[in-house]
Amino acid sequence: MNLRGRLTGGALGAAVGAAALGAVAIYDLAQKRRAVLRNYPVIGHARFLLNAIRPQIQQYFIERDWDGRPFSRTTREAIEARAEGGKAEESFGTLEDVSRSGGEWLVHSMTPFEPPAEAPRVRVGGPDCSRPYDMSLLNVSAMSFGSLSANAIRALNAGAAKGGFAHDTGEGGITDYHRSGGGDLVWEIGTGYFGARTADGDFDPRLFADRSADEQVKCVSLKLSQGAKPGLGGVLPAAKVTEEIARVRGVSVGEKCVSPAQHQVFSTPIELIEFIAEMRGLAGGKPTGFKLCVTSQEDVLAICKAMLEVGTGPDFIIVDGSEGGTGAAPVEFEDHVGMPLTEGLLTVHNALVGTGLRSRVRVVASGKVAEGNDIVKRLIQGADYVNSARAMMMALGCIQSLRCATNTCPVGVATQDERRQRALDVPTKTERVYQYHRNTLDEALRLMASMGARTASDLRPEMLRRNVSEDRSASYAELYEWLGDGELLLDPPESWSAAWRRADPQRFGLSERRATQVL
Repeated sequence: MNLRGRLTGGALGAAVGAAALGAVAIYDLAQKRRAVLRNYPVIGHARFLLNAIRPQIQQYFIERDWDGRPFSRTTREAIEARAEGGKAEESFGTLEDVSRSGGEWLVHSMTPFEPPAEAPRVRVGGPDCSRPYDMSLLNVSAMSFGSLSANAIRALNAGAAKGGFAHDTGEGGITDYHRSGGGDLVWEIGTGYFGARTADGDFDPRLFADRSADEQVKCVSLKLSQGAKPGLGGVLPAAKVTEEIARVRGVSVGEKCVSPAQHQVFSTPIELIEFIAEMRGLAGGKPTGFKLCVTSQEDVLAICKAMLEVGTGPDFIIVDGSEGGTGAAPVEFEDHVGMPLTEGLLTVHNALVGTGLRSRVRVVASGKVAEGNDIVKRLIQGADYVNSARAMMMALGCIQSLRCATNTCPVGVATQDERRQRALDVPTKTERVYQYHRNTLDEALRLMASMGARTASDLRPEMLRRNVSEDRSASYAELYEWLGDGELLLDPPESWSAAWRRADPQRFGLSERRATQVL
């Protein structure tokens, strides 16, 4: 072939290649299943190629997952499959090596049975609640508009409406996007009081009463602290504070939005319980509770003593474990502050049982709940139902790119950039959220049935075991102490007696008491 022929052939090959890439780009932009391809046509396929060849680094992810770090590869694949409507029989390999010290497993029954056709619901609402709500066993945990995009909020709410579960708004206030799908809402109020805020940043009772009257609002939650950054307020970077978000939150456009670390409406356990009662009254009797990352036995017991003294209490307590994730928290807080979810749940559950208050208050587990086994484990550990945030984001299409705080999320989940969030197709992601919830809950019910438990009340600590050494395991009944009803009021066991004596409904924690003594 002469030079001219070679040039002509090369030009033709280049043209064919360009046409092929153009066709792929057009297809990527038009398809709605993969948000990353809608934002990054053609080159986005490199991610899926890398995913296909990464099994050799799977052990790295499992080891990180073991210490409470990001979800392992098998967990991510399980969430993806559930969101795509995958059947429970599909296997993704072993997530954990249960032979290792620390491995946990559920104890199955010799006489299992078929799971119920419909999942049971949990009645939320104590004796002072006039409008109780029947909650799903699995719900959307707190994620604010601002942290998440408008399309992400729309898809979560529409998925919640279709699946019959609740959608926690996060502390960023209620928006039209939260209302767009008609899903049930849990309105979270944080230290910034967004959505119920005076001009100077204080709590506005009138505004709160007006907005909590919305029929979509089924429960109201006061955020005391968050598992990923306990002791810190929330932060929304300036780049994400659009005019719309500023209007919803009542803050300035383009300025970093920082929630204070501490509430203005209370400073003692008694004041907290009194404010919860005030919120419930303003909300027309709807279930009202609070969320916290547990600090200590003493603080939890101080709250219980305040409930006994005031004569009322929250309808629910959301326990947020330190395993919880966020896109905006210092690494030191994420890694080293706050009580893990297991210890936090057991502390709150036992404190309420020991003070005779457990039947009045629902306990909620929040923090790295992803699969059916997570739900069952948390129910055994003392929860009545669970909330999930990160797994719900992954059902939306989150690929854990860790760009949440930069406003450059590649799949449109955690960004206010209109072009980027366009990639998140609301109807498609609504279906994924619905499918993830349904399939995960179905798997939890099937696990319970295999254990001989018809309802959550049939689950017992003996049904969850943990390896404590290379050659010995123990059940949760052996590993942890379980208080009897009213035991703290009659004869506190030694392990609780010191904290019970110190717990004071008039103040929180040792640091506050020491500061008072110094002054």
